[in-house]
Amino acid sequence: MRGLIPAALVGAVLLAMAGCDKKEENGLGNMRRGSGLIAQSGCGTCHDVPGVRGARGRVGPSLDHIGTQTILAGTLPNTPANMLTWIKTPQAVRPGDVMPNMGLNDHDARDIAAYLYTLR
Repeated sequence: MRGLIPAALVGAVLLAMAGCDKKEENGLGNMRRGSGLIAQSGCGTCHDVPGVRGARGRVGPSLDHIGTQTILAGTLPNTPANMLTWIKTPQAVRPGDVMPNMGLNDHDARDIAAYLYTLR
C-alpha cells in the first residue's frame, strides 16, 4: 500500500508537468498543436510558414516574422484578437480576398495564432 501513494504522486506531478508547455507566452493557445494544424489545414499550400514541414507556398505572403508585423491582412493592427478574426473569417475582414474561410473553430484558431506569434 505504501508504494501506491508515491506512484500516484509521481503520476500527478508528471501530468501537471505535461501541461506546463501548452500555452505560449501570448496566452493564445498551444503553439505545438498550432504548427500541426497549419500543416493539416493546408496553410502551406499558399503560404511559406517557417518551421512547418512542407509549408512552402508562394500564392500568399510568407508568414515569416508575422509575429512582429504591425499590420495583418493589409488593414488590421496585429493584435491577438485581430489575428484570430483573420484566421477564422478572412472573408469577413476582406470580402473577395483569396484567403478562404477554412472552417476553423476558436480552439484551433487560437493554437494556430499561438504558433504564428512565435515567428519573429
